[in-house]
Amino acid sequence: MHAIARALCGALLLGIAAPAAAQQSPQTPDEREIIVSAEQITQAAIQQVQETPGGADVVPATDYADQAAVSLREALAFSPGVYAQPRFGQEVRLSIRGSGISRGYHMRGLTLLQDGVPINLADDNGDFQELDPTILQRIEVFRGANALRYGASTLGGAINGVTPTGRSANGWRVRIDGGSFETLRGLVSVGFADARGDAYLSLAADTSNGDREHADRRGLRFNGNVGIRLTDDVETRFYASAQSLDQDLPGALTYTAVRNTPRAGNSVGDQGRNIDSIRLQNRTRFEIGEGHLDAGVFLNAKQLDHPIFQVLDYKSTDWGLYARLDQRFGALRLTAGVSARFGTVDSKRFVNNAGRRGAPTYDADLAARTVDAYAEARLEAVSGLTLVAGAVFTSGMREQELVFPAAAFDEVSYDELSPKLGLLFEPAQDVQFYANYSRSHELPGYSELAQSGPTIPTGSFVALDPQRGWTAEIGGRGRIGPVTFDVSVYRADLNDELLQFNVNPPAVPAATFNAGDTRHQGVEAGLDIAFARWATLRQVYQYNDFRFRDDPQFGDNRLPVVPEHLYRGELVLGSEALHVAPRVEWLPRGAFADYANSFRPDGYVLLGVTAEARVREGLTLFLDARNLTDRDEVGDIGAVVAYSPANAIFYPVERRAVFGGVRAAF
Repeated sequence: MHAIARALCGALLLGIAAPAAAQQSPQTPDEREIIVSAEQITQAAIQQVQETPGGADVVPATDYADQAAVSLREALAFSPGVYAQPRFGQEVRLSIRGSGISRGYHMRGLTLLQDGVPINLADDNGDFQELDPTILQRIEVFRGANALRYGASTLGGAINGVTPTGRSANGWRVRIDGGSFETLRGLVSVGFADARGDAYLSLAADTSNGDREHADRRGLRFNGNVGIRLTDDVETRFYASAQSLDQDLPGALTYTAVRNTPRAGNSVGDQGRNIDSIRLQNRTRFEIGEGHLDAGVFLNAKQLDHPIFQVLDYKSTDWGLYARLDQRFGALRLTAGVSARFGTVDSKRFVNNAGRRGAPTYDADLAARTVDAYAEARLEAVSGLTLVAGAVFTSGMREQELVFPAAAFDEVSYDELSPKLGLLFEPAQDVQFYANYSRSHELPGYSELAQSGPTIPTGSFVALDPQRGWTAEIGGRGRIGPVTFDVSVYRADLNDELLQFNVNPPAVPAATFNAGDTRHQGVEAGLDIAFARWATLRQVYQYNDFRFRDDPQFGDNRLPVVPEHLYRGELVLGSEALHVAPRVEWLPRGAFADYANSFRPDGYVLLGVTAEARVREGLTLFLDARNLTDRDEVGDIGAVVAYSPANAIFYPVERRAVFGGVRAAF
């Protein structure tokens, strides 16, 4: 666990730098406010969202503070349009508008960022286990082309996790929670600031045996940042994070096993995903008139030890730079930027001998480049009506130099341009309606391009085109009396959608192919009703209609994995000092398991409850109880072409569990 040492070194370095950045100095009356609340910063982020002519929202950390938020599933449970379903531990299926719909592992079709810097590798594929919701101040969700401000061009959009600073999280904070499956987690953080600078440090650790056999996990995470005000108009901030994560993989089950023995896991091959990673970045902000310019650089280094069908040994290094201008010129507001990401992977595979390396099977040096240039203009044509136009251009390269089993070289390049038009109408205060029409594109990554098969040399690149599509969206958001709403209706017509299916589950990875014409359409809705100061109903609903269009083999069949309907509701009863919140997750019927549409699992209703009590100022107790009726249901699916009862492609929902904890601030 080399990242442990790196984390402690990072903590030491930032700890040394922090006092220098935050040393006391005389303040003058016109100096900026030293401490700002997280609520103030979150409100500023919400204001930014309200300038977006499409689906977007901000999730403050307070929304999930009373939960044992192990993964983004808990944190984004009430974010409209986000489909986050459990696999095991911190592994979830994360999808927006059907992005990466058939990817049964890791993540694609979304740009995942921390503090505005991509966590995705340079080939745009990525993991999300390194993003711990408990250390975040807020999560920003921009669905589809509404993520253009981050240079995202994907169908799903972007999710940006924002960490606190010494100004927004001043003082010490401690969180300890635990419960079922011998789970124990802890987080300690400290922030301090003065007129010249600020610093924030956090250290988090967790351990759990998991709710299934062979699902143990251990994790240690360090996050920190130091900000220095160089002048009244220039601030530079250095970020560092390090993670060491060990996760045993219980594998997928047959449908019969999910319904009868969901605790079962697969220990054959001692499969796991073990990550040691470190991220370093700098962002310098220049205040310019009625806007600002951000510029920065970043470096991500990761080592992945991943025994599955073979033992995968990946050592990746990604680096890049970015600049983002946000400026207002009277009635015109302009956002423009560029990000350039470069990456290399030392990729090796070995025969899996009970989780240990056997004979080598594959050795290659991979390289990728992804450059995004984007701009968006928002013009307030008349009072209450804003017109929006923008575009993102992506230039990408993927390269593989195969060393073993035979020397070979593959390289592909892509250039894509996706424009966007939209409008935002505000007929009254706190009420907005919007519409937009945009193009999206997604480039294949290493795992899509390097495939194996009876007619494909091991690991050679296959011919894949980028996924392209046009999306139309209309919707609205706002508050009318006691009702807060956020509703989007969209239709995306895709060409060459990158789909996957399990070749021989669970022995080998999924194959990837370009589909013909497909359509993703649906509804993303959030509706909160404040019945009284002590009673609020929170609700989200998704309607997902994803299907082939006149496909020679599958006709107009539905795409598998994501169900048509999903509803979540929570009734919050009480006050900030004491509240209880019963909740429900209702899936009327399961998604299809195969492209042939021959089988779908049953739907389900899951019941849970959370509670929180403030013992005194700065000391809070919380409780999180899940799946109270202990239902044995399917939470996620790995797609196949034609279903067979012998297919082990299902992941069960989490078994009944109770977690509790304490938060303290001083």
